[in-house]
Amino acid sequence: MSEYLPISEEIRALGRQAEREIMPCFSRIEEICDRNTEKVLAAFTKNRVSDNLFAGTTGYGYDDHGRDTLDRIYADIFGTEAALVRIGFVNGTHALSCAMFSAVKTGDTVLSVTGPAYDTLQNTITGDYCGSMKHYGIGYKQVDLKDGAPDLPAIAAAVRDQAVKLVFIQRSRGYAVRKTLSCEEIGEICRTVRAAGSEAAIMVDNCYGEFVEETEPTQVGADLIAGSLIKNPGGGLAPTGGYIAGRSDLVENASYKLTAPGIGGECGCTIGQNRLLYQGLFMAPHITAQALKTAIFCAKVMELMGYEVSPKAEETRYDIIQTIAFGAPEPLRRFCEGIQAGAPVDSFVTPEPWAMPGYDDPVIMAAGAFVQGASIELSADAPMREPYVCYLQGGLTYASGKAGILLAAERISNAKS
Repeated sequence: MSEYLPISEEIRALGRQAEREIMPCFSRIEEICDRNTEKVLAAFTKNRVSDNLFAGTTGYGYDDHGRDTLDRIYADIFGTEAALVRIGFVNGTHALSCAMFSAVKTGDTVLSVTGPAYDTLQNTITGDYCGSMKHYGIGYKQVDLKDGAPDLPAIAAAVRDQAVKLVFIQRSRGYAVRKTLSCEEIGEICRTVRAAGSEAAIMVDNCYGEFVEETEPTQVGADLIAGSLIKNPGGGLAPTGGYIAGRSDLVENASYKLTAPGIGGECGCTIGQNRLLYQGLFMAPHITAQALKTAIFCAKVMELMGYEVSPKAEETRYDIIQTIAFGAPEPLRRFCEGIQAGAPVDSFVTPEPWAMPGYDDPVIMAAGAFVQGASIELSADAPMREPYVCYLQGGLTYASGKAGILLAAERISNAKS
C-alpha cells in the first residue's frame, strides 16, 4: 500500500485554504517565466548551442568551446558585454569577492549603499584576513537604508568622494529584516550615482534575484552583477560554480582574481560539467517560478497560523526568499525540522544550530538537497538570534515545496497542542 507524508487533515485543510487565496498571484509569475524562458531560448539560438558544446575539458582547459559559449550566452541574457561562468567559483561569496576586486586597488574606497553587506561578504571587505580589502588598504564606507529604502540623497553625497571607485548594491535582504530591491529601485540608485558625477563602477549582488523579474540589474544601469550557480541560474542542476557578468574590462579583471593575472578566463577545465550548466540555465526560469510559488504558499500558510511574514503572500516579489518571524527559538527549530523532513535527501536528519563559517551567530539550516548547500532547492535557515527570523528559499517543484511547508506547519502545530 502506498504511503503518504504524515500531515493531519487539519493542516491539509489549512493548505487548501492557503492555495485558494494565493492562486491569483501565480499568473504573473507564469508570465515572467514565459518571458525569461524566451530570453534564454533566444540566447541559445543566437549562439548555436549543439551537443558538441557539452563535452568537458581537463587540465588547463584551453579552447573549451562549451565554456566560452556559455559565457556569451550569459552575457546575452543579462544584456552585458561579457560574462565569466565557472565551476571554479566555490560559492556566491567567491564570485562576489572576485567581482568586487575588479574595480578597486589600494587607496580606493568601496561604498555599500544598502547598509552592511551579507555576513560572509563582510570578511572580504573589512575582515582581518590575509587577502581582504582591508588587508590591501582598500577603504570602506556605507550608506544605510532609510525606512527600509535606499537613501538617495545620502548616496548622492557619498559618491562625490573621489576615492569611491566601487558602489556596491545588495539586491536581496541577506540576514537582514528589510525588503529586497526591485530592478526599478536599483535603476534609481544607478541614476543617482551618475547624476552626482561619479564614474565609480556599480556592482550588484544578484543572488536569489535572477529570473524573478523580466529585467536584470545590468539592464537598468549596473556595471557588474555576480551570483551563485547553485541558486537561481543553475536551475537545480549545476553542481557548483558562480558567474560574473557586466562590463568587459571589469569581467576580465575579475577573471584575474579567480585564476591569476595574465591567465584569467582562458584557463579552467570543465571536467564534463558543461551539459549540467547549460541544461540548468535552460531550466532556470521555470525552477525560479516554482520557488516563487513555494514562497508564496509558505507566506500564506504562516500568515494563517498567526506569524509575521515578509513579503506578504500577495506582495510583488523581487527574489525567492521568504522570511517568517517566529519571535522565539522553539517554533523556529520546529519549522526547520519540518522542512528537513520534507526533503528528498537526508529527511531523517534533525537540523541543529552550529557555528557555520563566516557567521557571527550559530546558524540552523534545513537543507536536504541533491547539491550540497543549493538554496534553489527547498531550504530554510536562520541565525539563532532575536527576533528569530527564518529565511526560506527554493523549491525545485511547487508540489514538493508545498509538502515541505505543510510538514513544517504540522511540526509547529503539534508543539502547540
